Amino acid sequence: VQLVESGGGLVQAGSSLRLSCAGSGFSLEYYEIGWFRQAPGKEREGVSCKSMIDGRTHYADSVKGRVTVSRDNAKNTVYLQMNSLKPEDTAVYYCAAGCAETYVAGTCTLSDCDYWGQGTQVTVAS
Repeated sequence: VQLVESGGGLVQAGSSLRLSCAGSGFSLEYYEIGWFRQAPGKEREGVSCKSMIDGRTHYADSVKGRVTVSRDNAKNTVYLQMNSLKPEDTAVYYCAAGCAETYVAGTCTLSDCDYWGQGTQVTVAS
């Protein structure tokens, strides 16, 4: 049972990337999948999460309007589409399944996750 991220890379500012989170050994269809990132020397930051209050997917203020999560259950994969990338988006991006997710005041928090991926590096050059 594992999650495998892919799709990261080195891109220029303003470019787009689509990250993939593929499930192996279990069906992602029955899990909420959240994304978070961690840049060197910085705290882990939730990128997307699902609110338990309104049931909607929310995005951190730092990426809102530039990021969209989607899923393809036939491929057992969840995607993170990132547009208009900025140098400050440089980080290792992780997906996680079965987390306790909260969204408060523009901040996504993911904790107590059942499964984590190994991460994929995104580097945005200015």
